[in-house]
Amino acid sequence: MKNLLTILLTSLTAISFAEQPGVIKSEFIFDPAPHPQCHSSTLVETPAGLVAAWFGGTREGNPDVGIWLSRHQDGVWTPPVEVANGAETEDPRVNCLNPVLFQVPKGPLLLFYKTGKWWAYKKESKDNGATWSKPERLYNGLFGPVKNKPVLLADGSILSPTSVEIPSPQGRSWRVHFERSTNGGKSWEYIGPVNDGHEIQAIQPSILFHPGNRLQALGRTQQGKLFEIWSEDGGMSWGKMSLMDLPNNNSGTDAVTLKDGRHLLIYNHTGNRTDIDRPSGFRSPLNLAVSKDGKKWEAALVLETEPKKEFSYPAIIQTGDGLVHITYTWKREFIKHVVVDPAKLETQPMVDGQWPDSVK
Repeated sequence: MKNLLTILLTSLTAISFAEQPGVIKSEFIFDPAPHPQCHSSTLVETPAGLVAAWFGGTREGNPDVGIWLSRHQDGVWTPPVEVANGAETEDPRVNCLNPVLFQVPKGPLLLFYKTGKWWAYKKESKDNGATWSKPERLYNGLFGPVKNKPVLLADGSILSPTSVEIPSPQGRSWRVHFERSTNGGKSWEYIGPVNDGHEIQAIQPSILFHPGNRLQALGRTQQGKLFEIWSEDGGMSWGKMSLMDLPNNNSGTDAVTLKDGRHLLIYNHTGNRTDIDRPSGFRSPLNLAVSKDGKKWEAALVLETEPKKEFSYPAIIQTGDGLVHITYTWKREFIKHVVVDPAKLETQPMVDGQWPDSVK
């Protein structure tokens, strides 16, 4: 269990956070932790309730790091279980990374993840995450979603946001592309890449919906700000990538379009970091912003504020009851789960991407 001081500080922070309009619940998915470190959570709603997954082990990159999963049943999270690891696919065993869950409508629950050689795998569950198939590797330049969830389009196809990090003479090339399935995730077609990887070094997009079959993707860069890129044809082609006003400290983000048409973005509202090769913290604060058009964002919530700590790699979804669920890495020790009522959020405008002092 966490020591007494940690419990006290966490409780005080939770009280302050819970006072913000719209916050319903804040909790750890597990405690005690079944592993020394954890990171990169993913969240999905299934017919049987919420399912969350993440990677955990002694330390990111170590061979013992696997994919862990918990299901929300009868108001509580089940004890975490390891559902995938590198020993299943490679010898000697390698680490696992970046799980992403997606529920196929009237179909299986899909789990995408990577292993240490950045090989991409997929597993299926036909019982809402209780049991899983053997891993299936993705080939032909397909990677599956690299951090954030695929989306279901109006025509029934699935669009997966993804990216690659490739060494090049000009430095590491970070390029975004998309993968589309018209058969429930059985096969995929490659769309992109949509940037050159150097002018804007971008990875880990999320997808938002706009009227008129328009889509917006936004996410992480090495340029100190979030990126955005737009599609006018439901994701089949994309325009020119550009930088937003909002800052990015080279850390993962996530976003979702609500049923009422608004958009939520969860991210670290703070400037660039330079230690991109080995994250060591400095991913704070963690913020929730709201937009009606994907261009003008307003401040809503600050989930974490402790300086020089890591609150990162969030996932965000809206469930059938209209509530919003968020998970994120808490100091690499735990995965935190937050529930928000979006109808009760109170927002303040941001000017030139600056977070207002009145939203704490």
